[in-house]
Amino acid sequence: MAEPVSNKKNTPKKANMKDGANYAPVGISEAVVQPGEFHFSVAYLDHGHINGQTNGLVQAGGTLKYVYDTDPTRLAAFCEKYPQAIVAESFEQILNDTDTKLVASAAIPHLRAGIGIRVMQAGKDYFTDKSPFTTLEQLAEVKQVVQDTGQKYAVYYAERLHNEAAWQAGELIKQGAIGRVLQVVNLAPHRLAKSTRPDWFFDKECYGGILTDIGSHQVEQFLTYTGATDATINFSRVENFNNSDKPGLEDFGEISMTGDNGASFYTRVDWFTPEGQATWGDGRTIIIGTEGNIECRKYNDVARQAPASKLFFTNNQQEQEIDCLGQSAFPYFGQLILDVINRTENAMSQAHTFKAAELSMSAQQKADLANK
Repeated sequence: MAEPVSNKKNTPKKANMKDGANYAPVGISEAVVQPGEFHFSVAYLDHGHINGQTNGLVQAGGTLKYVYDTDPTRLAAFCEKYPQAIVAESFEQILNDTDTKLVASAAIPHLRAGIGIRVMQAGKDYFTDKSPFTTLEQLAEVKQVVQDTGQKYAVYYAERLHNEAAWQAGELIKQGAIGRVLQVVNLAPHRLAKSTRPDWFFDKECYGGILTDIGSHQVEQFLTYTGATDATINFSRVENFNNSDKPGLEDFGEISMTGDNGASFYTRVDWFTPEGQATWGDGRTIIIGTEGNIECRKYNDVARQAPASKLFFTNNQQEQEIDCLGQSAFPYFGQLILDVINRTENAMSQAHTFKAAELSMSAQQKADLANK
């Protein structure tokens, strides 16, 4: 996934609308702490999502202290973006640093749980890229460490947390704009860019499968928008349709679930974004409620605008096209910082964080068994 295109703190624009309440974007936030009040460090830069994680924390007022990685090229690129970072001589230097309260990381997926365990056992909170685990066994081990240490294991589910339209969809739902959510459909194509990918990208043991990886984003959105706390997996499937030269790659996946509150969910994830498309993926979400519906065009609006972050909203009073691009400072990051300081759970509950990962991995497991 590409780094979010904008973090501007503009005043929200009012959309053209018919008679009725104005559900224009909300949630603009400023830094929640003063410089030097909250220190975080960064380690393991294997995925570019680390830039989004770092951006969000810095813009919410966090002070970046250390960075650590074993690859000098990645390290140099990160330090060019964030010259305030001090290069740590070892990961242990970060673990032993008394200023650092949270460690952000985007390691190779199968290593993320082990790194997080070390962080939490050192008395710090952990903020990892998705997917946070590659096996259900890792999840069980991390749950135990969270219980033993009282530390937080936060996850960068960026397709909602760091996308304007996706975030604002959640705000509309919380306002009751479309009533009770009945179904969420998530379509998540990505550009493969095969020649630019590292070897681990094509090793299923490393990335855990397409539903474990990209699917975790989608499941998290379903749980958030519907308010479900668990779900039954009706169907899941993974395939390698068009990349026989990379047998470890799954280039297509799909899941159907029913939430414990009766809400329906379908997602398709794939690596088939055409080269002619202006952005890396035409991610879309369609949310149906008892009193209205929402469509999010998260990253582009085909043949009209790219990049874009648009929300199309209809209920019993009105219909709107809302331009969300640049209209959110992404409150999650400030909420996370305050959760670390105050030991609260306002950004995302630990149970929700783990359930999104559990369901995506369970769907992967079901699909893997069907392919044997």
